[in-house]
Amino acid sequence: MPVSKQAIEDLYCTRYEGFWRALAPIAGSYELARDVVQEAFARALASRRQCRSEVSLPAWVWRIAWRVALESRDIGREVPFEEAFVATLVDPADDPQLERALASLPARRRLIFFLRYFADFSYAEIAEACQISEGTVAAALAHARAELAESLRAEATR
Repeated sequence: MPVSKQAIEDLYCTRYEGFWRALAPIAGSYELARDVVQEAFARALASRRQCRSEVSLPAWVWRIAWRVALESRDIGREVPFEEAFVATLVDPADDPQLERALASLPARRRLIFFLRYFADFSYAEIAEACQISEGTVAAALAHARAELAESLRAEATR
């Protein structure tokens, strides 16, 4: 059974901000990210019959949005999923220590951390969006939190 238009519209209404925040660093700006999110959801509506019922809707739309963001940034250039995520998650002027700590995380952990804590994805949605197991998501988040804590402790003692 295809995904309903209403389910996609509900996802748009409830998760727009998370998608917008997650895609801005990939697209290159928050303004462009607005267009990316709208285009991604328009594509999701147009191709909703292709979404398999066993796939989580947020993860499916995320994969579409990811491609749209990459297209908007570097037309025709293939970039591996997690390597393309070089987000500035925190404005350096607001919290330079946290920004440096987040930037020091390996790309995949940074993406998983961002999807969980900035885009409000569940472990299952992250696993599906990144095509990894939920156990890998849990481990990556545990490592990321430990690395961030250590980085922030080290910064505080300087």
